[in-house]
Amino acid sequence: MLDKPCVIAVCGKGGVGKTSISAMIVRDLLRHPENRILAIDADPAVGLAAALGVAAARTVDDVRNDLISRMEGGGGAGKAEMLAMLDYDMLSVLEESKNLAFLAIGRPEKEGCYCRINQLLKDIIASMAQNFDYVVIDGEAGIEQVNRRVMAHATHLVLVSDPSVRGLNVAQTIYTVAKKALFCEYAGLIVNRVSGDATQDGLRVPSDTPYLGTIPEDDVIRLADAAGRSLIDIADCEASEALRACLEKL
Repeated sequence: MLDKPCVIAVCGKGGVGKTSISAMIVRDLLRHPENRILAIDADPAVGLAAALGVAAARTVDDVRNDLISRMEGGGGAGKAEMLAMLDYDMLSVLEESKNLAFLAIGRPEKEGCYCRINQLLKDIIASMAQNFDYVVIDGEAGIEQVNRRVMAHATHLVLVSDPSVRGLNVAQTIYTVAKKALFCEYAGLIVNRVSGDATQDGLRVPSDTPYLGTIPEDDVIRLADAAGRSLIDIADCEASEALRACLEKL
């Protein structure tokens, strides 16, 4: 068990392959059976569950909405009572298999009258993370979660882009915002789905964004995604080896 969990947040523009990268990071960590890993799907689409071969029956947002309904139906709850209910319900949405646990956040949280519940949920998730060696967060597309400090406990930020200028610009924006909003110890950019022998200069990688390398377009990953198969069980391939090399730099 590590002294503190290594929390890896995976961020980028929608459609660049964040979920596949997140799943393959989990896959690589699972190569070492002593690792205890928590995978958190913070994308409302809950795509990480399928990529990991996990069935997510309920989400954190379901827990939140259930609690709100109980409060509205039977009066307000004190902090101690609310915390006890949330603790119990959160355990019910945590899917566990051997040394891997999975938690789906669900739809983006709504602040306002229930910001106290939202903050308690963040605190509980942070507390749960302390029981694991590694936490891998598949982030919502764009920068909104970084702005709201949903990933405030991340120690490592993995920025993912495709080779497009738009994707690279979004990655640069996320990195700029994250430097102010987060306390990451390490950050780096991975350019995904690259064809041919593209170089850093050829990809127009922003000079102020730490660069980890590229992951090639790979039929093994593409076909597994298309068939809805778990990426945990795929054989080693060109993409998985390239990702491992990128993570070693991080």
